[in-house]
This record gives sequence, structure tokens and C-alpha cells, in this order.
Amino acid sequence: MTTHSPIDTLIDLAVKESDLAAKNLGIAIRTVDEAESKLTLLLDYRADYAARFQANQAAGITPMGYRNFQAFLDKLDNAVTGQREVIAHAQKMVEVERLRWQACERKRMSYGTLVTRAQNEEHQRAAKREQKATDEHATRQGYYKQ
Repeated sequence: MTTHSPIDTLIDLAVKESDLAAKNLGIAIRTVDEAESKLTLLLDYRADYAARFQANQAAGITPMGYRNFQAFLDKLDNAVTGQREVIAHAQKMVEVERLRWQACERKRMSYGTLVTRAQNEEHQRAAKREQKATDEHATRQGYYKQ
């Protein structure tokens, strides 16, 4: 039966926390990608609509039609501006999540370093005990041979 030390518990918690932070970072990155895709769609739609507006103007358009086209282009411009704000916010969230993940990774790695250090110290103590036992055995063998 293996014993579960407090450091093992801390490592398990740090790994879970790091995994969750990585998952949240992935979600934040995906959110930026989706927001940028929406912006691209909006810009493409606006360009198409502006081209149609130009074509209708060349063919002749009523004043009411002109106002409608212009009002819709203004709404599209507002949507583009809003989507750029969404992207900026999403990019800030990516940076926040990246910093959170990096902090979790540093904590997880520091626990790993502590475990490695403790294992090295235990190996050194075991080597010293073995050397001492070997020396004592050699001393006894030499004493009994006399």
C-alpha cells in the first residue's frame, strides 16, 4: 500500500488547476478566433452591400432607397465597430488566461522541484547509510581476521 503524502496532494491539485487553466485559455483563444471570423464576415458583407449600393446609384436610386442604403451601411459600420470591441475584450481575456495558466504551471513545477529535491536527499541519505554499513562490515571483517 502506498502512502499519499501532502506534497502529492498538492501536486494533484496543482495539476488539476493547471489543466483547468489550460482549458480556459483554449476557450479564450477559440473565442478570439470566432470573433475575428465574425468580423471578417461583417466586413465582407459590408463590402458586398457597399458594392450593391454603388451599382444601384449608378443605375439610379430613389431618395428613399438612398437613405435606406445609407442607414443600413451605418448599422453595418456600428456592428463592425462593436465586433472590434468584442475582439479587443476577447484578446485581453486571452492574456489574463495565459497569465493564470503560466502561474499554475510555475506552481506545479515548483512542487515537482520540491519532490525531486526530497528524492535526491533521500537517495543521498540511503547512499550514506549503505556506505556506513559497508564500512562497518569491512571493519568487522578485518577485526575478525586478526
